[in-house]
Amino acid sequence: MSSDEEKREPDYRFTLANERTFLAWLRTALALLAAAVVLDQFGPPTEVPVVRTALAMGLVALGALAAVGGLLRWRAVDAAMRLGAPLPRIRTPWLLAIGLSVAGVVVAALIVLDASARR
Repeated sequence: MSSDEEKREPDYRFTLANERTFLAWLRTALALLAAAVVLDQFGPPTEVPVVRTALAMGLVALGALAAVGGLLRWRAVDAAMRLGAPLPRIRTPWLLAIGLSVAGVVVAALIVLDASARR
């Protein structure tokens, strides 16, 4: 292993910033899991209960994606910093944004359908 390829200890500030970012990913994952539980337990009743269950399971999947994506990102950034390599690009934020957009549309549809059913 040449001296260029050797792992080096990065500046602790960058290491701590990477750790804070990882913790933000975990907070996001926890919030998604909490939203899934709230939706499943307290969401509006629907004509087709499987829609609410599917939406809650989608939020669970997004929460798991955020947790795993955050861990993979943390490891990749740590390795890149130690090797002096460029920081990696990831697709997880795009997947979360698309998933949450779909969830938002479904929740909006449930709210509208629930409001029209009460009339």
